[in-house]
Parts: sequence; structure tokens; C-alpha cells
Amino acid sequence: MAKATRGIISFGAYVPYRRLDRSDVAAFLGRGGGRGTRSVASYDEDTTTMAVEACRLALRSGVGDGGPAAVDALWFATADPAYLEKTNATAIHAALRLDPTVAALDFGGAVRSGIGSLRTALQGAGPTLVAAADIRVGLPTSADEAAGGDGAAAFVVGSEPDGPVVAELVAAASATEEFVDRWRRPGEAAARQWEERFGETRYGPLVTQAWKQALGQAGLEPSEVDVAVVVGTHGRAVRRAGSLLGVDRLADDLSAGVGNTGTAHAGLVLAAELERAAPGQVIAVVVLADGVEVLVLRTTEALARYRPARRVADQIAAGGPLGYATFLQWRDMITVQPPNRPEPDRPSSSVAARTQDWKFGFVGSRGTESGTLHLPPARVSIRPEDEVDAMDAAPMADVQATVVTFTIDRLVYSVSPPVVFAVVDFDGGGRLPVELTDVDPESVRIGQRVEMTFRRLYEADGISNYFWKARPLRAAAPSVADEAG
Repeated sequence: MAKATRGIISFGAYVPYRRLDRSDVAAFLGRGGGRGTRSVASYDEDTTTMAVEACRLALRSGVGDGGPAAVDALWFATADPAYLEKTNATAIHAALRLDPTVAALDFGGAVRSGIGSLRTALQGAGPTLVAAADIRVGLPTSADEAAGGDGAAAFVVGSEPDGPVVAELVAAASATEEFVDRWRRPGEAAARQWEERFGETRYGPLVTQAWKQALGQAGLEPSEVDVAVVVGTHGRAVRRAGSLLGVDRLADDLSAGVGNTGTAHAGLVLAAELERAAPGQVIAVVVLADGVEVLVLRTTEALARYRPARRVADQIAAGGPLGYATFLQWRDMITVQPPNRPEPDRPSSSVAARTQDWKFGFVGSRGTESGTLHLPPARVSIRPEDEVDAMDAAPMADVQATVVTFTIDRLVYSVSPPVVFAVVDFDGGGRLPVELTDVDPESVRIGQRVEMTFRRLYEADGISNYFWKARPLRAAAPSVADEAG
């Protein structure tokens, strides 16, 4: 019996809303910066929340009307985890409402873990959801600050029985060598780099070795590769690698509008290429990070029927500006006076465990007889025809809503005041007060359409308090209520 084709079933990438114009750096500090913009994760985002967003997009995308089937495992890679010791993938698992039997594991600590987890899934067994996210930080005026970017990517990997494969794995190769090129000790905000020419001399032979091995496995010549995605955190070595491959086209690395998103960057650029690719094309992914990883993929006929939930290009185009001073504040490079209010208490682990479906999954309850929606969920309905505990789960994370009233609070504690609170009416019923994010206070209006997003409310005593906020709906995306008819 022939082995089932294994590859990418669905994919999604997340680019945060905010953009820093690199020219603002020099205008503010007299040097540094550059041209173009970089993506910036909001003060209430971290690598966990961005991974949730990318996974939600991957799970809502697919061939035809439906997304991929259930997954057996969730792997999360990042070089900037919210926690050490504690598994970060479990919060993503909870936000996605995956079954308890789905394993959730971290592939963390290094930029290479992003492409490494994807390759491992592509060569493994069973449907696997792979997510990678990163927030890139550099000291003010540094090249890392200007060239970095924040973002996430996610892929559902499996075989034909798990869903239509849109890009099959043709070959994979690695070349590993120990040398100190870039490093960052735990607790440090910014990475350090050895002299660039040294890294360039080490990466060159590794690229040649891995590239030759991958093409040999695939039985391809360089001219038969339609596009190569070449990324890494060593700019000179990446540019040289592109010239060594002998391919006709190199993918846009998104450096002009997004920047280098580190652990997530290979997945982000690959997702952008898959969105514009045609069936039958060969896409090579070459990642330079503590060695070289090469993946060779071939798109299938199913790609012609693939419908991404939200395209990378649309997210890049929809970005909003962010001032450099605010950027420095969000990255803890400067400290500003907060509102004169007490800082929040440490969130309760026991309460979070009891209310996991609501807190992480944003699941309300609906009376079995009346159909009345309760947010937050309740055991006792407001309608007399519903008996106690006669409730069905009502997942609301993908349901859009409309702002019916709002207030701008300049006194409540916040890392980035003011805070915009709104009361929203959900499509199909249900009303809830929520905090708005990715919004300019002066642009909020009654009747504005919003969608839910998983964010960090605050951090206290080292614990991130995750919950859901609403953000303005900027790109066309069908409502769950609309799809239901």
C-alpha cells in the first residue's frame, strides 16, 4: 500500500495591527532606524496570544467550506516565551478548546525551533497543529530594533485522510554546526551578535551542503524550484545564501513592511507565498539559524480550492501607526508614570481552572428551551422555561459584534492608558461589556463592528492574566452567525 501523502493541510499567519515607521527612530534619537515599517505587538500581546490568533486563522481556513479535521497534537515554538518552567502551549490549547487528549508541547528557546517543529511535524504521523511566534526586541537605535518584527504563523500538518493536502513535503535536509553567532541569556531583553563576517563564513558551506542534499532527495535541479523562501537572523549570510541557490525567484521576505519575526518568520513568509501560489509549484524554504534547515514542498491541485481566513497581505495593508515613544514604553525600554490607581492583584489559579471554558475559550451558555444566551455562562437562566443547569455550551470567540455604547477611561490602571470599554451586542444575540484593543480612542463610534481576540489583560506576580477583548473589524471575514444562516 502506498504511503499517504503528508504535507500542509491548512495554514494561517498573524501580523499585529501596529506599525512603527523606522524613520521615527532617527527623528527621536538622532540615529538608527531606516526605511519602511516594522510590525509591533501591542502591549497586551505576547507570543502566546499571537500564536492563538495564527492558529485560529489556520483552523478556519481550508479547502472548500470547512476547516481541517481535529488534530492530535499542538506544538508551539518561540524564542520569547511568556513562561519558563510552565508550558506555554497549554494556554493556546485552552483558547482553541482542543480536546484534553491533544498533547500540547513547547519547542522553545531558539529561533531554529520554529522551522524545526514544522519539519518534525511534516515527517511525523497524525494531524498536528504547529505554531510559531516571536517578539523581536533590540536596544534603541540598534539594527535589531529596526529590522525586527513581531508575528506568528501556524500550520495544520497531516496526510490525505486528515484533509486535503495543499502542499506536500518532497524533501528535507539539515546542516548543523556549533558556533556562537547570536545569543541572549535568560532575562536579557536584547540579543547580541558576533562580528558579521564570521557568521557569514560559517553559514555559507552549511547552506551549500543542506541545499544539495535536499535537491538530491527531491530529484530536482535548482531551475525547477519556482520560489525559494530564504530567511534567518544574520542579514549578510541570508543575502549570500540567496545568491548560492541558483533559483529564478526569491520570495519577498516582508522586511520592508513587517520586519524579521525570528522564530515565526519562515512560517509567515511561507504562508504569504502559499496564498499566491498555483498548483504544481515547487517552494523551497531555507532557514539559517544555528545551522541550516531546508524544506522542499510541492503545491497540489487542492490549493486552487483553498480559502484562507485572512490573507497576510491584507493584514499588512491594514496596519496602523505607532509612535516611537509608545513603542519604547511597550517594550519596557522607558518607564512612564501610570495612572494613580492600585496595581491589579495576582490572578487566581483556582478560579481560572474552574472557569477555563469561559476565560480561555470564551464559551457562554444557552438555555436549552429558551435559546437565551448568557455571557458569562450561568447555571440558572434568566428565562423561567429553562431548568437549572439546562444549558448548552455557546462558543463565542468567532462571533462578531456591534458597539452599542462605550467610554474612554483615563483613570483605571493600564500599561498603556487610556482604556476604551464598550458594550457590544453579538450577532445572533448576547450583550457583554468588553475592553477594546488595537483602536485609537478618537476613532471609536457607536455601531462599529468588532471581533474577539485573545489578549493579556495584565501581568501580576509573574502571572499573565489572559482573556478576550474586542478589536475593530478591518478585513472582510464572515460572521459565524451569518454562516449559520
